[in-house]
Amino acid sequence: MDSIHFIKDFKLLVLLGVANTMPIVAWHLFKDRFSLPVDFNKTFFDGRPILGPHKTWRGLIASVTGSAIAALLLGVCYLDGIYLAIWSMAGDMFTSFVKRRIGLSSGARFTGFDQAVESFLPVAVMKDRLGITWLDCLLITFIFTIVEIWISPFLFRIGFRRNPY
Repeated sequence: MDSIHFIKDFKLLVLLGVANTMPIVAWHLFKDRFSLPVDFNKTFFDGRPILGPHKTWRGLIASVTGSAIAALLLGVCYLDGIYLAIWSMAGDMFTSFVKRRIGLSSGARFTGFDQAVESFLPVAVMKDRLGITWLDCLLITFIFTIVEIWISPFLFRIGFRRNPY
């Protein structure tokens, strides 16, 4: 992998980190204010929540806004930051939907699945636009998943995250 791909992959990892951290930052800033769930507290045919209370419009807006700003700071097109955040949040919501269907509560642990989907989906969908390869997509997903699993307990201990996973 040449240095250009390394730099691009690193920037994408940073943007994925921002996209997935901004909803938590928004929660710390606003607590319960502006916390309307994306699923409007509706239930699916199985009687369980569609997504759950942790997937909010506030978090989605924070993710998209923060990622656009981070993209500009990294010298990446702000639209790529926006698209990456939208697809990452779509992956995050998909994993929440799946977890609700298999009976896991909001905030429940599903280590690896959450991180892999919310990182692979955006880079795979945007692969051509970003000028990366499938190997880059897999590498970014692997690194993001490992870093997220490794750093989450620390972020919980310092009070940044609600759960250690």
